[in-house]
Amino acid sequence: MDDDRPDLDLAAIHTTLEVELAEITIASEAAAGERKPVTLDQQSVGRLSRMDALQVQAMANAVEGRRQGREARIKAALKRLDEGEYGTCITCGDDIPAERLELDATTARCVGCSA
Repeated sequence: MDDDRPDLDLAAIHTTLEVELAEITIASEAAAGERKPVTLDQQSVGRLSRMDALQVQAMANAVEGRRQGREARIKAALKRLDEGEYGTCITCGDDIPAERLELDATTARCVGCSA
């Protein structure tokens, strides 16, 4: 990690991102059962129970999709940290304000390029 940004505690940011990545992995593994296919056997499960199970499965899949998106952003931020490019807009190359990075440590673009 490069220390070109004295306004950022890069080591603390790195630790925070690693912890969040581990939490996402744990949450994803814990919810794996909710994403399993729902059985079609209406003899063992009634129609309404099956519909409820399908709804739970759909919601679990949507949450997992958001988890995977967040995981990808965290990994990209960790890569930028390791390469010494963290805090620099990936579009224009300007510094991203520390306040913006405090709101979301995975932010890759400055306000102007995000719009």
